[in-house]
Amino acid sequence: MTNKRMNFSTIIALAVLVVLGTDRTHAQSVPNLSGEWKVNIALSDYGTIPAPRMLTRTITHNDPSLHISTHHNGAQGETTPELIYTTDGRECVNKIQGSEARGTAKWQGDHLVIESVRNLQGTDIKSVETWTLSEGGTMLTITSRIALQQQRYSIRLVLDKQ
Repeated sequence: MTNKRMNFSTIIALAVLVVLGTDRTHAQSVPNLSGEWKVNIALSDYGTIPAPRMLTRTITHNDPSLHISTHHNGAQGETTPELIYTTDGRECVNKIQGSEARGTAKWQGDHLVIESVRNLQGTDIKSVETWTLSEGGTMLTITSRIALQQQRYSIRLVLDKQ
């Protein structure tokens, strides 16, 4: 009986260590996106949407907290949206030029996926962004799929760390 109890206790202890070790490994494998970033127009692909004249982004990332401040100057003028997410999949609400945007951010391996919907003048704009940090952390690629009514757009935004 004592051997069975010790074996059961050993199995439980090992299971707890495996779970804790998995969580720790996941936390260590998540890239840190913090930094000052500037668009690399030559490597970016805006498709049919006009490229901005200037785009810089400041990211403060302390997982699960993610704060994104973007300064954008393009065909629609100058904007400076501030977005706040948590990377645990909880819904977050942000204001963009007076309208509400609801979204979630979550890790899929070492890629961050942000899904959001924003209603602009009665029309929903849905987007799914996949963020990938290069090895070495010097380049951030954001691939966006945007749905606006029956239209679909794809954008690849490449940002260089400053």
